[in-house]
Formats: sequence, C-alpha cells, structure tokens
Amino acid sequence: MVENVIIMGAAGRDFHNFNVYFKDNPRYHLIAFTAAQIPDIAGRLYPPELAGEMYPEGIPIFPEDQLAELIRTHTVDLVAFSYSDVPHVDVMHKASLAMAEGADFILIGAPYTMLKSEKTIVAVCAVRTGCGKSQTTRKVCEIIKAMGKKVVVVRHPMPYGDLRNQVVQRYSAYKDFKKHQCTIEEREEYEPLVEQGIVVYAGIDYGQILKEAEKEAEVIIWDGGNNDTPFYKPDLHIVLFDPHRAGHELLYFPGETNMIMADIAIINKVDSAPMQKVWQVKNNIETHAPKAKIVMAESSVVVKEPEMIKGKRVLVVEDGPTLTHGEMPIGAGFIASETFKAAEIVDPRPYAKGSLKEIYVKYPHIGAVLPAMGYTPDQIQDLEQTINQVDCDLVVFATPIHLPLVLDIKKPNLRVRYEYKDHGSPTLEELIVEQLLK
Repeated sequence: MVENVIIMGAAGRDFHNFNVYFKDNPRYHLIAFTAAQIPDIAGRLYPPELAGEMYPEGIPIFPEDQLAELIRTHTVDLVAFSYSDVPHVDVMHKASLAMAEGADFILIGAPYTMLKSEKTIVAVCAVRTGCGKSQTTRKVCEIIKAMGKKVVVVRHPMPYGDLRNQVVQRYSAYKDFKKHQCTIEEREEYEPLVEQGIVVYAGIDYGQILKEAEKEAEVIIWDGGNNDTPFYKPDLHIVLFDPHRAGHELLYFPGETNMIMADIAIINKVDSAPMQKVWQVKNNIETHAPKAKIVMAESSVVVKEPEMIKGKRVLVVEDGPTLTHGEMPIGAGFIASETFKAAEIVDPRPYAKGSLKEIYVKYPHIGAVLPAMGYTPDQIQDLEQTINQVDCDLVVFATPIHLPLVLDIKKPNLRVRYEYKDHGSPTLEELIVEQLLK
C-alpha cells in the first residue's frame, strides 16, 4: 500500500530528505511540506520541475500550524520531521500531535541521507545555532589551503526564493549575490568566504551540487546550518560547542547526534564563558562522544577602530538566527560595545518597524539589540528603517555580511567580526593535519 506522507521542514533539510528518501519512491505519496522557523516560506510550491514525475503539479508548502488538519483531511500515514535546532521535548510534542491524529512519526537516520563523494569531505557542524561555525569554516579553509589543496565550500541550504532558480547556485564574486537575489541571511554565510577567495555552492539538489563541486575541488568543506547533520558523508566531522549554553548539547535535535558522531569537538568561546560551564561541556563530550578529540577555542572579537565606540550612544545589530532560534540574547556587537566602553547601548525595541515588532514578540529573550533579519525584501526594508529611526550616535553591526552594502544606513557605523582562535593545545590545525594525512 502507498503511504501518504507529510514532511515537516524549514526550507532546507526537508527538501534534501525528500530528494534522497521519498522522491520517485512508489511506496510513498507526499501530500505536502510544512514550514516553520523562517518567515514567508509557507504558501509556496515545491515545483514539478524538482518534484519529479510522480508530482506533475508540484507539492504544496503549508504553515506548520495546519499539521493536524492536514493529517485528518488527507488521511496521512507518516510524518517525517526534517528540520533542526529544536529542543528534544518540542520534537516529541510534535510527534505526539501527529500520533494522536493517527500518523506514524519518523526521524530519518543521519547517515542514510549523507551522499558519498569521490573527494575528501570535511564537515563543520554544531550542537546549536550560533556556536561559531562560520569563522571555524573560514579557519578550516585556511588550514587546508596551506596544505596545498584546492578547497570548495558547500553550504547548508537556504532556498527562500523561487525554488526553480535555486537548484544549484555557485558564488565566487559579489555579482553572484545579485544574480541569485540573495537575502541578508544568505549573504551572511556566503560573503565572508567569497571575500576569502573561496568558491561556495548551495541550493536544493545536493546531488547535483556535489557533482559540480567535485569538478573544482580536492577537498570539499561542508558548512552546516543551525545544528543540522551533514548532507555529505564526512571523512572528518568537526562539531562546535558553546559553553554559554552548556548542557544544550544534550537537549537539542539533532545537535546531540552531531556530538555523538564528532571526530573533533571544538569547545568555543572559552575566553568569555565561565570555566565551570566549559568543564561541563567537556565532561558531556567525554561521556557521550569519547572518541572525539577536544579542542579549546576562542571567538576573538575583531574591531578595526574600537576608539569609535568609546563614549558613544550605540545601536547594536546582531546576527539574526543566532538571536532567534539560536536563543542568544546578545552577540559580538554587544560584547564589543561594552568592552570598548560605549556610553549607552540604545534599546531598539521602541523603534522596531513592521516584521521586526513581531520578531521581538515571538522571541522575548532577545535583549537590547537588533536582529539583522532579512529573509524578504519587505523585512530588509523594515531593518533599514528601524536602524535609521533609532536615536543613536553609532551603529555597531556584528553581522557576517558587510551590512552597508545592502542597507542605506544614514548613521556612522562600525563592523565587528568574530574570528577563530585556538586556546592552547592541541590546535585545530594539528588535528586536521593528523586526521587527513592518516
């Protein structure tokens, strides 16, 4: 008998799981995707050009809050949970809802969805959003390039636009961001790597993407999103941990899976976290992933002109996903503003425009900082208007993207960045060289 299926997702892992597990499989009939976490991705259609011959009209994408109704209406047999950075207890709440409506609930095994490559794969993943994957990926690229290897990065998907135009995307220059109509969230991940001279691939069909990346790489770096597991089978699996959220490595899906599979476990931010929290994370790794080699690291805050901050009334703009589903109240911009003695960190919440008002309601843990949300043109406009409305002397932005390139900021502004830094021995380079030269 054919099983009716719903895939619960957030415009990323869900599409990959469909491609490798459900597509062209006569055992299953996909009724719909549901969408969460990311604004304005529901209401779209997974197009027939991507869905295959079994779905000539494409596959609809509904808001997740319609799940129970969809199960009842379409007599759904199976719900496949397919997105990341979710508390374990919330996953089971969703499972309970599906089961109460009569559907089975599954989590597809991580290795089953990993595509194998003829080239060396190094995966950079994490146990939570905002652990420091981006700067670590840049550092890994430096290390492997220094070994004389040609490196290409493949980034976890962020297909938030017209899906038909996002099957395979290649980024090697600034013009490519415009060509692919990148959101702020996409540029935050791609731009620092392109600035480093690294070719970046992303999109929807990670089988096709892998074939293209293999044509120009000796080593492919998988740059993970949220705390998701790799789409490619890694020869070396690097996983980031955040002691500011000690214990979360045991509490979030699928971050705990990454921890258990880790070859190298990086405890990041040890320069700013309480040492008892660092030791708590270290003990959890040693208990649950005893084969992992542990590296201590710092997220070093880099500010080119720190004197601009002293004595100023500062608006801090932080990386959006780190604050929202990453659940961090502040980030590097706030830390830099306090470190370099800002007179005041101005609370942006009274000035929030449009969709940003909703963000503060949905994520009340966010402190007196502005999340750089930019998933849609309207949201980018809301961000620009909010920044320009705030009564401040200086805008300190700690986004991976150079924000003034996409926003017309009518105030003095200063960029803050995180960079990877080893904290003692063994170093990340020592372990990568040791592992890859086995």
